[in-house]
Amino acid sequence: MRIIKKLLLIILLVSVTLLGTSAYLSLVPNPLPRTPIEFSLKPGSSLKSAASQMRQAGVLENDSIFVLLARVLNKATQIKYGNYQLEKEVSYFELLDIISSGRTEQSQLTIVEGQTFKELRSLLNAHTGLRHDSARLSETEVLQKIGASETVAEGLFFPDTYNFSSGSSDLIVLKRAYQTMRRHLQVSWEKRDAGLPLESPYQALILASIVEKETGQAADRPMIASVFTNRLRIKMRLQTDPTVIYGMGEKFDGNLRRHDLTADTPYNTYTRSGLTPTPIALPGLASIQAALHPAQSNALYFVARGDGSSYFSSTLTEHNNAVNRYQK
Repeated sequence: MRIIKKLLLIILLVSVTLLGTSAYLSLVPNPLPRTPIEFSLKPGSSLKSAASQMRQAGVLENDSIFVLLARVLNKATQIKYGNYQLEKEVSYFELLDIISSGRTEQSQLTIVEGQTFKELRSLLNAHTGLRHDSARLSETEVLQKIGASETVAEGLFFPDTYNFSSGSSDLIVLKRAYQTMRRHLQVSWEKRDAGLPLESPYQALILASIVEKETGQAADRPMIASVFTNRLRIKMRLQTDPTVIYGMGEKFDGNLRRHDLTADTPYNTYTRSGLTPTPIALPGLASIQAALHPAQSNALYFVARGDGSSYFSSTLTEHNNAVNRYQK
């Protein structure tokens, strides 16, 4: 009996200690690695998953106590996913109230297909709902901050509409857009057509960016991709104006002249063979799909009809006739 009484006393003391610790942690502000601090809860996250995500983000020290608190307060199924920002240290009780009520002051930003990284940075800097942490960073520093392995930012961010809490860092948006592009590109690459003249997902991204800039009507994307794919196969230069314009940078004044086509730069596909060193813009998913699933054709040329669509030819004679018909 004495042994049983001692065991019961120990259990009681341990329980009281645990309850006291839990109560203390629930009500006392939890230390944060920095303020403000941002964290995200993924759609469909369970209570345990949400607690784990917050612990990994540095806003939670003990996810077990947090899970227990949520269950005791009957809020285990009330977790709202989204992007959150803490401006100061909060208790577990306050943190639970924030994520169960979904107190995320939402803003959004739309990244458009065909934008350059320079244009994307201007878009971020002009957004009043974002904290502009990237504004004074170099391109290399931005890539390091978002965990990118690439050394050039062009083309790495997926065009889409991104929701975030007002006051969030623009680096959070960039990181999400970067990770989204990586995911789409990898999935698409794994399902690519056989025999493409592309050696890596990055080369597919480059080709997709060229297709994006050359496409006037969505229906033409597979055929435009086919022209460039066919040219790559036979080692024929791509000879595409958007790459020349990109290579000119600030020198481009809106008019592309004959001497611009002969002025050599790493992006002049009239003077250099193969793909450009990097993407020239942000391609959307449709252009990525077109680059990896081009139309089956013998086309080597295309010319704008003037209505947004293009006319495709397999011979130079046919192409010259089309140029005379639609351009002159």
